[in-house]
Amino acid sequence: MRAVMRAIFEAKRTYANLPLFEFMRDDSMTPRERLSFYPCMAPFILAFGDLNKYVMRDEKSTDRHQLMVNAHTYEDDHHWPWYLEDYTTLGFDQAKPTTAVLHSLYSDRTKVNRMLSAQLAHLLYDATPVERLVIIEAIEETGNVLFALTARLARAIEQEESVSLRYLGDFHFNLETGHSMGHDDHRELAEIALDAGQRERCIKLVAEVFHLFKNWTNELLAYAIGELIHPQTKSHSVSAYMAQLEGA
Repeated sequence: MRAVMRAIFEAKRTYANLPLFEFMRDDSMTPRERLSFYPCMAPFILAFGDLNKYVMRDEKSTDRHQLMVNAHTYEDDHHWPWYLEDYTTLGFDQAKPTTAVLHSLYSDRTKVNRMLSAQLAHLLYDATPVERLVIIEAIEETGNVLFALTARLARAIEQEESVSLRYLGDFHFNLETGHSMGHDDHRELAEIALDAGQRERCIKLVAEVFHLFKNWTNELLAYAIGELIHPQTKSHSVSAYMAQLEGA
């Protein structure tokens, strides 16, 4: 399994340099501007609790690796209310007709976010408990990249505006880094013996998870750009990110 763990961390290094994260590090824009993608995340963030409860978790299993999966799901199945809290705090929670909200959620602008949960479920349903642990670890590492950056931006907004951002800020980030697989779990995972076929399957799953999340970040960035600019008022900085997306 050590080769699989190396594949995860190598994929994470590449993932951390995607255009969305460069955009989030760009100090030429305000913290709020760099979080303009936030509403686009809603379909996936709200579905992630169900993914943990009804897809990853298997209460009937006595397999020790599935029990590790189950323990993880109890940590991650209840974060979506914090997302909604921050949605209101950031001013996105505006009164709209139900049909307008549904149209927004189901428009092409958020199609990747809607499909991500289903695509991950497709990987998980046929996965062994060990493979599920690999998928979870890969998902965790994508989250650690994102939330390290949102926490930095949230701190700036909290200081400037005297508000609290639980989902985007240190509260959530500290929970994520605190409950993600610790040294003992990583050691146990790394010491799992795999034959060549199992190893190849796990490495392919890692690549697929990071590919799905790469597409997710591209949609988030495209959404943010759409919120920040009009065709006649493209800033040099935002235009550069548009060019990166077009070449992705």
